[in-house]
Amino acid sequence: MKTFVLDTNVLLHDPESMFSFKDSKVVIPMTVIEELDGFKTLNDERGRSARLISRRLDGLRSKGKLSQGVKIKNGSTLIIELEHDIQLPKEFITQKADHRILGIAQFLQQKGETVVFITKDINLRIKADALGIVTQDYEKSKVNIEELYTGWREIKLPSEKIDAFYKDGVLSLKMDFFPNEGVVIRDEAGSTKSALAKYSSSKKGLIPLFHLNATPWGLKPLNTEQRFAIELLLCNDVNLVTLIGVPGAGKTLLALACGLQKTVEERQFRRLFVARPIIPVGRDIGFLPGNKEDKLASWMGAIYDNLEYLVDKTHPDEKTEEKVQYFFNTGQIEIESLTYIRGRSLPNQYIIIDDAQNLTPHEIKTVISRAGYGTKIVLTGDPYQIDNPYLDASSNGLTYLAERFKGQETFGHLVFSKSERSSLAALASELL
Repeated sequence: MKTFVLDTNVLLHDPESMFSFKDSKVVIPMTVIEELDGFKTLNDERGRSARLISRRLDGLRSKGKLSQGVKIKNGSTLIIELEHDIQLPKEFITQKADHRILGIAQFLQQKGETVVFITKDINLRIKADALGIVTQDYEKSKVNIEELYTGWREIKLPSEKIDAFYKDGVLSLKMDFFPNEGVVIRDEAGSTKSALAKYSSSKKGLIPLFHLNATPWGLKPLNTEQRFAIELLLCNDVNLVTLIGVPGAGKTLLALACGLQKTVEERQFRRLFVARPIIPVGRDIGFLPGNKEDKLASWMGAIYDNLEYLVDKTHPDEKTEEKVQYFFNTGQIEIESLTYIRGRSLPNQYIIIDDAQNLTPHEIKTVISRAGYGTKIVLTGDPYQIDNPYLDASSNGLTYLAERFKGQETFGHLVFSKSERSSLAALASELL
């Protein structure tokens, strides 16, 4: 039987992680409990996770003493391990919490147990390896980023098939597609004949794009990927969309343009709600001067820039800022930090979560569960630009969501590969 020693960041990343190791011994060091105690007063997801873990552990006390081990449903034994007088090498400062946790892992290994130390801290994994302790990242919510579903594909068919598609408005093929997957159909003979389509689960075939020539809020798509993205963003049958890709691909701009179109022009949604995670060095907006709106303005610069671009593009004059502010004053657009979204119910709103790659799978679940009746949620981000030290391209909530929702009829997903911001931005994405 293996012994899994869990680090604090693993429990904060997934409060249910202690129940993820079957038929094993799951050890939570006392130092981890102390660190969780320091997080419990925070108002962000870390604080909520810490409080949830404490309640879970307190509930297990009815089954026995945690210091002696308590049986849990998956056949494992969970134990709170006290500190022991372990002599770590002189390079390890014993007062440091991380090193005390390593000391417990080393103590259990010296007792003859098959120890696996689980942490999301890369440097701590390196230190554990230096001590001869087997160590791993927490893998439950990881996806293979190299095999991530792209949301669209290109196929080649005979010319008569393309003609039949235009004539009948539907084309059934003996191929497997995901719901709402974009398809570029090209002539296998090499002619210029082609078509853009998407897969419809209800019709069990490829159908034309409903918004093929759409220019939401005056914005014209610059490439095929953007055409497919606009289709997903404007389609009423798709209420969850993930847009992933390189900087400058137009993810946020397209989402805002389509949100304005559906909210302000078509009035299908009551409000355009835009939020993003606030992750500075201290993960706190309280150090900035002013009220909440003033503080958010510092972190929402990219949103304001895109809004001003869209407004100026459709009605160019010197009153761009006043026009953008009008949307906020009338309640048509609301910008919020994700710190304050928990507990809210958001019905009939077009929600955009920008920089969603900085969210954990647990935080993503919290966001999605805020959606009320008639709400559409769009999440954008680049999994290779993550500011959270315990997340990477494979373990962040955005890619996890895209993989888990793949195949759902109300879900749409697209991976952008081409930057349209400028030739300089495109070169930076490619070369740097």
